[in-house]
Amino acid sequence: MIFLAILCTSAGLMAEEPETTIKVDVKLVNVFVTVTDARGAPVANLQKENFLLKEDGKEQRIAIFSRESALPLSIVLAVDTSLSTRKDLPLELTSARKFAHAIVRPQDGMALYKFSEEVSEVVPFTSDLKKIDAGIDRVRNGAATALYDAIFLGSQALGRRQGRKVMVLITDGDDTMSQMNYKQALRAAQESEAIIYSIIIVPIEASAGRDTGGEHALIQISADTGGKYYYATSLAQLDDAFRQIGDELRTQYLLAYYPSERYSNSEFRQLRVDLTNTPPGGPYQSHYRAGYYTHKGTF
Repeated sequence: MIFLAILCTSAGLMAEEPETTIKVDVKLVNVFVTVTDARGAPVANLQKENFLLKEDGKEQRIAIFSRESALPLSIVLAVDTSLSTRKDLPLELTSARKFAHAIVRPQDGMALYKFSEEVSEVVPFTSDLKKIDAGIDRVRNGAATALYDAIFLGSQALGRRQGRKVMVLITDGDDTMSQMNYKQALRAAQESEAIIYSIIIVPIEASAGRDTGGEHALIQISADTGGKYYYATSLAQLDDAFRQIGDELRTQYLLAYYPSERYSNSEFRQLRVDLTNTPPGGPYQSHYRAGYYTHKGTF
C-alpha cells in the first residue's frame, strides 16, 4: 500500500500556509482473464505483450503477469434446491460431484451451499473430497428461492480467502424471497473478486413458467464478474458445462497493476482488456471482471 503526500494551500490564509496531507490509497489490482478461441476453447499460450489493460480508459502498466493454473482455487458451489428444481436436483448433484472430483486439488478449497427459502453452508471450504461427497448426499429440496442472498453470502465467504475465487451457481434463475437485491449481490461479488459461473437449468425449453428476467440477471452478473453462463437441460449438458468451467479455470491469466493517476471521483473503476498481436488461431475473446470498487459498500 503506497501513500502519496500532497501539499495544499488555502486562499485567504497567512503567508505560511499549514500543510495538509491527502492520503491516496494505491493498491495492487488483480484482473483474472480467460481467453477463448473461435471454437470457445481456452487459449493458454499468450504472453504479457498480448494484453492491453485500461482503467477508466487510461492504459495501465502490467506489473505482474502470470498463468494462474497453479494458484490455489477457492470455489463456492451453490445449488438451488427450491421446488422449481425438484425434478432435476439428483442430476445436478451427480454432475456437481463429478466436477468436485475433477477440479479440487490439495491446495484448493471448495464450499458447498444450498439455497431455497434460506441459504445454508452444507460444507465449509475443504479439499477433502469425502467431506464434499457427504455434503452432497445431505442436500434436500426446500421451497422458495433466495438466489441473490446465496450470491451475497457466498461472495462474503470468498472475500476472506486468498488466491482465485470462483462461484458456480446451479439454478433456474428464479429468485422469490431474497433479502438482498441484484445490485447488492453483484457488488458483493465484485468486491470479493469472485468470478461467477451460472449453470441455468431449463426443464422445459419453452415453458411459460420460465423466469427469463432471472436468467438475464444471471447472464449479466456472470459477464460483469468475468465468468460465463451455460444452459443445461440434461445430465450430458450439465457435465459439459462443468467440464468447460474446469478447463477455463486451468488456463487463466493474472494481470496485476498499480493504478496510475485517476481523473474521476467515481468509486467504481471500469476495466478493459484488449488483445493485441495474438498468434494464429483467432479471433480470440477475453473474459474479465467489468471493474472494481475503491472501498467497501455498506449493506
